[in-house]
Amino acid sequence: MRNYDFSPLWRSTIGFDHLFDAFDQLQRSGVEDNFPPYNITRLGDDRYQISLALAGFRSDEIRLTAERNMLTVEGSRSEKTDQDFVYQGIAVRSFKRQFNLADYVQVKDAKYEDGLLKIELVREIPEAMKPREIPINGQLPSRPQLEAKAA
Repeated sequence: MRNYDFSPLWRSTIGFDHLFDAFDQLQRSGVEDNFPPYNITRLGDDRYQISLALAGFRSDEIRLTAERNMLTVEGSRSEKTDQDFVYQGIAVRSFKRQFNLADYVQVKDAKYEDGLLKIELVREIPEAMKPREIPINGQLPSRPQLEAKAA
């Protein structure tokens, strides 16, 4: 991956620090660990699901932490076993996978069934952050187009 210099953008942007930090972290991360495999699915306009394949893990060996704009999924398994494997293709290593979440994205639910951890995410924009019309001199402008359509 190429290294990009974002310093010119710092001069003309305000409040995008977390975005530039995420890009910077991506550039520095180098080789990405692909374990465990996962899917991200859009379920609706503001609904998403992350599915992680965690074959061999029990639910008590998995920990989810949602903190500000970061979702962390950690799994830790004891690698000690009394079994004598001829071939071991199922990974038993511990892992830590992090997902950067946009503002107002919240974890709503998590279910672990049949070796798949499914995490439901919803973006809920607070009412104060939604677009609103600002009155001028105490009055909202009349909207003949909207009033005509409603009639």
